[in-house]
Parts: sequence; structure tokens; C-alpha cells
Amino acid sequence: MIANVLTIAGTDPSGGAGIQADIKTFSALGAYATSAITAVVAQNTMGVRSYLALEPSFVADQMDAVFDDVRIDAVKIGMVANAGIAEVIVDRLVHHKARNIVLDPVMVAKSGHHLLDPDAIAAVREVLVPVANLITPNLPEAGVLLDTKPNWTLTEMRRRVHELRELGSEWVLLKGGHLEGSSESTDLLHGSSGTIEFSSPRIQTRNDHGTGCTLSAAITALLPAHGIEESVRAAKTYLQGALSASGTLSVGHGHGPLHHFHALWSTPQEPGDQS
Repeated sequence: MIANVLTIAGTDPSGGAGIQADIKTFSALGAYATSAITAVVAQNTMGVRSYLALEPSFVADQMDAVFDDVRIDAVKIGMVANAGIAEVIVDRLVHHKARNIVLDPVMVAKSGHHLLDPDAIAAVREVLVPVANLITPNLPEAGVLLDTKPNWTLTEMRRRVHELRELGSEWVLLKGGHLEGSSESTDLLHGSSGTIEFSSPRIQTRNDHGTGCTLSAAITALLPAHGIEESVRAAKTYLQGALSASGTLSVGHGHGPLHHFHALWSTPQEPGDQS
């Protein structure tokens, strides 16, 4: 049976991150996408200009409209914008007995623009994290969650990943993409049974807009049919392919998007190329 998955996040009119990236990822991996929008964001590959958070009650209405009609097999939470929205998301997830919940604690865009009101940090840490089966923070987000500086080494990641799990989620995927001075990117998946390390070659490209959204969405799409380790491993393989193929796209003048449909679209041929 095809999985039905829900993304709860903000928008990206340039199509590389947020709701748009989630829907593309779900679709590319064979899941049926549904969505509830938390904020309308004016952004592109150059950065975030502004955002408008929706009323928490309207976010709740969107979620209820989906859950009341559609069997939802997994949920991905991205940008929540403020504490009121975070709290209503938890209320409706608990009410609808949602399962396979993946939280990507989006706080700061790649351009450095904040996507979360200061009063919402505590709500993410104390309200959202405990209902998640998996959280997927990068190092800056982990630093915010633990109220510490994010300039960690791999050794520091290994030492402190358990502190993130102690915040209440079943699993933590601590992403090492921000580590400097390494030809590989290492992520740590930590749960009650211990820690599993995933290392992959670091791809040199500017087209990394929406990387975190895409990875967490890929895990969400895969979770209904696979275990957590298998889902993370397959999601990282998908992400590597989307990053590697990103150069075949020509979108924007800044950090371009990944190629979410790299395995489904044929490579455009040059005029006269009959190969």
C-alpha cells in the first residue's frame, strides 16, 4: 500500500526547501504527499526576505482537514515559526494519534535568516521534541537545543548526541554537514540501542538549498515501510544522488536546489545529440 505522509512546514516560492521540497521528496520516493502550511515565506536561492506566520487555529484546521479524511502513515514537521503554532501542532498530533513523527527543528535558514521567533525555542525543545520519534538537527540547531555553542568536532558530536535524546525523542539524527576540514560528512543516529555512524563523501556544490528539508522528508517517506536505520541509510543515499545531480538544474543565482527527481527525469540532450 502506498504510504500517505504529511508535511507541516513553511513555504518556499523558489521550490527548493520547505513544503515544496518535502512534496517533491515524498513523490520521488513513492509516497503520497499531504501538507499543512505554518508560514508563508518570501525566499529564494539568495536568502529569506520575510515570512508571515499563519494563525495557530488555521494550522490546526488544516491538520484536522487532513487527518479527518486521510490515513496518515508518517508526519514531518519543519518550520513552526512561533510557540503558538508549535503547541497546536502537538495538540492535534496527540489528538489524532499520529505516528512516525520526524521533527526537523528548522530555526535558521542557510542564509542566516531566523525562521523561528525567540519565544518558540523553548516550545520546540519542551513541547515538540518529546512527541517526535526522530529529530534531525544540524550542529547549529543542536547548539540551540542544548543552549551551547555549535562549534563541535566529530568527537564532541559523539560525546553529546545522547544529551539531545535526553530531551525526549526516541531517536536523534545529529547531522555533521557543518563540520569543517573533512572530506566526508558524518551523521550520528542515536537511540536506546546505541549510536550508528553514517559517513558519505562531501559533495562540492553550491546547490545545497533545502538539504535538511529533503533528508528529513526522505526519512519520513520511507519510515512507514522500513525500520529507522534502513530509512536513514536509504534517505542519505537519495540525498547524495540529489546533490550530485543538482548541477543539471539551472535555478537561481545563489544556493541552488537539489535535483529531487534525479532518478526519474532523463538528462536533457544537447541539440543534435542522438546518443
